[in-house]
Amino acid sequence: MNNTIGYLEGVATPLQDDPWYLDEAGAGAPHAVLGWPRWQTRVEREGGDPSRLGVLLEPDQDPEVLRAEITRLPLIALRFPSFRDGRAYSQASLLRIRYGFLGDLRAVGDVLRDQLALMRHCGFSSFAVREDKSVTDALKGLADFERVYARSVAQPEPRFRRHSSVRSDHG
Repeated sequence: MNNTIGYLEGVATPLQDDPWYLDEAGAGAPHAVLGWPRWQTRVEREGGDPSRLGVLLEPDQDPEVLRAEITRLPLIALRFPSFRDGRAYSQASLLRIRYGFLGDLRAVGDVLRDQLALMRHCGFSSFAVREDKSVTDALKGLADFERVYARSVAQPEPRFRRHSSVRSDHG
């Protein structure tokens, strides 16, 4: 996917050679991100390699459908059809917390700079920024809100606990 930001060794970076692409037509070549029904057909009926295929969930799909496959998936993409549609935030949290997904969780669709910090705290690890936006500018969105006080997928301890544990450790 073009215009994508990912984390390399803990640092948000534009991904120059990202092999993943949304495969809306369903061809299913390696590193294709397929809709859930197409993924099932490709892997279960046609013998595709699940470690080389990603899954795209639409906002109205329950992440529960991926439960049995969660350890085999290298990438799950969640679609934001509009910046006003926040269902993918909930899907991301469920995939990380309830289902224990450890792979790349990618935001796709109407992904804008102002959303990236919240997306990160909900568990997203990569972001396919809208094509008409600057990926360099979008990177700044991850630094805009570095200090989050509530706990999140990215930072399970609330700030007051992080702060008191630092104080008690040093003194």
